[in-house]
Order: sequence, then C-alpha cells, then structure tokens
Amino acid sequence: MSVTTKSHELGRSSRTLDFASRLAKTFSGSGLVVGTLFFALSLTPSLLPRSAFIQGFVSGLSFAVGYALGALGHGVWHYLELPAAPSWLARAARLAMAALCVLTAAFFLWQASAWQDSIRALMDMEPSEGTRPFTVGAIAVVIFAVVLLIARLFRLVAAAVARFLSRYVPRRVSLLVGVLVAAVGFWSIAEGVLVHWVLSVVDASFQQVDALIEPEREQPQDWLRSGSPESVVGWEDLGRAGREFIAGGPTRADLRAFFGEDTAAPIRVYVGLNSAETVEERARLALEELKRAGAFERSMLVVITPTGTGWVDPSAIDTLEYLQRGDIASVAVQYSYLASMFALLLEPDRGAETAQALFAAVYDHWTKLPHDRRPALYLHGLSLGALNSDHSFSVYDVMGDTFQGILWSGPPFRSETWRWATARRVPGSPAWLPRFRDSTVVRFTDQHDRLTIPGVPWGPLRIAFLQYASDPITFFEPSMAYRPPAWMAPPRGADVTPELRWIPIVTMLQVMFDMRGGDITPLGHGHNFAPRDYIDAWLALTEPEGWTEPEIDRLKTLFATRGADNESAP
Repeated sequence: MSVTTKSHELGRSSRTLDFASRLAKTFSGSGLVVGTLFFALSLTPSLLPRSAFIQGFVSGLSFAVGYALGALGHGVWHYLELPAAPSWLARAARLAMAALCVLTAAFFLWQASAWQDSIRALMDMEPSEGTRPFTVGAIAVVIFAVVLLIARLFRLVAAAVARFLSRYVPRRVSLLVGVLVAAVGFWSIAEGVLVHWVLSVVDASFQQVDALIEPEREQPQDWLRSGSPESVVGWEDLGRAGREFIAGGPTRADLRAFFGEDTAAPIRVYVGLNSAETVEERARLALEELKRAGAFERSMLVVITPTGTGWVDPSAIDTLEYLQRGDIASVAVQYSYLASMFALLLEPDRGAETAQALFAAVYDHWTKLPHDRRPALYLHGLSLGALNSDHSFSVYDVMGDTFQGILWSGPPFRSETWRWATARRVPGSPAWLPRFRDSTVVRFTDQHDRLTIPGVPWGPLRIAFLQYASDPITFFEPSMAYRPPAWMAPPRGADVTPELRWIPIVTMLQVMFDMRGGDITPLGHGHNFAPRDYIDAWLALTEPEGWTEPEIDRLKTLFATRGADNESAP
C-alpha cells in the first residue's frame, strides 16, 4: 500500500471521527442519560401486554420525554451559573455514562419479553415473539428521532424570531417572545391543519365503512325487529353496527332449543344515523318502533347506549335475552359512525345528547303506563356508551317514579358517577373493586360475582359497574404522571401483574397507550367483557325467576363455546 493511499485512509478516518465527535456534541449528555433511564423503565410491565409496535412507540416517546427533562435540567444548571466539572472529568464521565446507558438499555430490552409474558400468563395468552427486543429498539429509535427533529425545528424557529427581535427589545424579552411565537405557530399547524386533516380523512373512511351492507347479513323478516318489511326504519339506514345488532342474538328457535319449550322472541329496535335528520327525530322514531313491536308489553325493556361506532356488545344483550327467556325488548340509537376515540374528538356532545333524547322519550311514555302493566326498565352502556348513558338522565327527574336499574360495563375514567362513587368508597375496599356506602344502590363487580352480598338487600334503584382491574380505559388517570394511582395499592386485581411498579411520567404513558389495546385481550380481561360475567351481573340486577344453578352453568357453557367469535369490540 502506497504512502499516499495510507494518508488518504487516515484522513478519511480522521474526518469520520471528527464528524462523529461533532454529532455527539449536538446531543445533551444529561438528556441521553435521563432519556435512557425513561426508555428502560418504559419496558417494564403495566396493565396489558403490548405489541412490539406499541411498545416501541411508548419507549421512543418515553426516551424523548426523559431526554427533554435531562436537557432542561442541564440548561437550568448552566443558566444559574452553578460550577461545572473540569473538562477531563466531564469527558471521562461522558464515556462512563455512555457505556452505562448502552448496558442499561440492552439489559432492559432483554428483560422486556419476560415482563410482557408475566402479564400474558395471567391472561392465558401465548408468550411474546422472540425478535421483540430488536423490533422494539428500532421503532423506539425512529420515534425518538422524529420527536427530536420536531423539537430542533421548534428551537430553530424560536431562535430566528428571537434574533430578529433582539434588534429592538432586550435579549431575554426577545427569547421569551420567540418561544411563544414558535409555540403558537406549531400548535396552529398541528391543531388547525394536521389534526383536522387526519380527522376528516378518518371521518370519511368510517362513514364509507358504515354504509357498507355486508352480503352475509340479510334483511330480517321478523316484524319484531327494526329493518324488517313492517318496520318504519329502513334496513339500509341502520348502519353497519345497527345491522349487526338487529341480525344477531338468539332467535325463537335458539331459545326453544335451549329451554326445551316455546318462548317469546326478543324484540330488538335500532335507529341509525341515516334514519332521521336530527337527534330528536331519531329518538321519536325509536319510540315509534318500540310501540309498533309491542315492546312496552314485555316484562323488561333495556335502553342501550352504544359505543362510538354504534356497536352493541352481543355478550351483554344476548345473555340477557336468554335470562329473560325472550320476554324482553331492547333499543339503541346510533350517534356516530366513528370509533369512540374519534367520536369524542369530533362530536364530544353528540353521544350524551342522543342518550338524553332517547331516555326522555322512552321514560316519558313508560311513566304514563299502569305500574302493574309496564316492563321493568333498565339502562346499559359499554365504554363510551357507559359514559354517555351516565349523562342520559338526572336522578332528580326520576326519583318520583324510578326505573329499575343500570349495568355500566368498562366505564371510562371520565364517567362522573363512577368517579364519584369510587372516590367515596368504604375505607379498606380496593379502588379496583370499591364498596360504596351500604351497597343498597351502587355495587361493583369483576370476573368474580361480587354483586350478591348476603344480608344486604338492593334498594329500589340498582346501579352495577362491571369492570376488570386490568382495564386501562377505566383506570387511566392523568395524575399518574406525578403520583401512584390508588388501584396499584395492595391487594391488586387478579389479572394485574405484581411486577407493575409506579414510575413518574412513564407509568402514565404506558397506561395511556394500553388504552389502545384494551379490547384485544382474551375475553374476561382488559376491556373485553366475557359473557359469563354479564350473566352473573344481569342475574344479580334483574333476579329472573326459574333459574337453577345447573341451568346457569349450562348457559355459561353455551356462551363459552361461542366466545371466540366475539373476542373484541370494533
């Protein structure tokens, strides 16, 4: 090899090292240390097992938050003109911390699969995939890089504004104004352009999906169901979720096969968004349908508030129709065709308005009927449906003639009645399964039947919450960023891993992203409610006559064999 070639290669190596050195100096050492700590801690378990993509997203975002806190701390230290370490010591410390960061990240990535499997074992799920650490690490790096790029673009804009203003105002004033201008500009772009564009695309997509008529769903011919030829509601106007609800559930033949004798056929009423122009018109149409089908002549009537897409959980209603031996009517009105998260963003009040209008129409007619010849009236809602159902009535308006009861499953953490009762639970009862006062009005239950309390009778109005301790939609709270939630105190729920530890900021991010996977767990965990638990809840609430323990077990077995078909909600 010639001297010239050697010199060229040495020069190239020197330039590479020089570039790497300059690149390293663009990062905050304290930011990388704190960011690595946050990244590592984000790999610890939370309420639900996470996919590699979600875990990578959470870890990358945690790294970015930790990096920002570390860089901010260093900036404050420098701004206060506190003493700095000698340059030789600082270089040695950086090398030591870099090695420690790499080792820490590697160890936690290696341990991450075992932590995730500790949750999966509690939920009878298969172990996580073997390539997980590499996938998680790669996704986390990409997410951190994107966040860092946005942050540096923000800093460039703020600095440019500050330099311009420094000609006319004091330096620190220009810096403050520069940051404010950049913040307003970035927020306006994000909120006014990106968010609205994304939501408009989502809105159009869900609307098209909702309009699709599945070839396997034929128009019902039973006059007791909306969308039938005798119905005042068109089959094509019910929407995707409405047609699923109307076409589903046990038929008279199904009930006859189970009970060995003839029974009534359940009445199902549903009004879609396209069935009428306004909320009030849709509520009146639902009442008209109930009257047409003879719903007020049944022994029970259930007013259902569906989820954002208009979906009604078949595990909740199918089980009740069996328990009532078909002598039941149910009604739901669609208020959105969006998934619950987007419905809250785009139409935050539509669900509550629809629930109020439907309940008012049904309750007003129900109160005018003779007490001994009207059905028992119940309310039901799952998830966002529970939140909106909670807003459907005022207790002061029904006290003079109260309805019979409510079953709210998976109530979101924003649900007012749930929050109020949980905060005022009996001391010593866990936050994930509270006991409220004397338990005559409000009761909580989970995978185990907790609603039947020996020696404690129900009052005239029965309110039951069905919730799982592993449900992040119920147990998320923003205050987890700075204090441990009450539900983490021992004893914990049966499907919450003992490996879960509260970590400031990180735990909040973990559980926040757990909410995106709350309905993909097996039945009986997370936000996916099992028929067996609905059966226990409805039995305690409605106390149907004629049921024996063997029959109840046989009904649970029937639904257990069908459970795989409804493992998650849309």
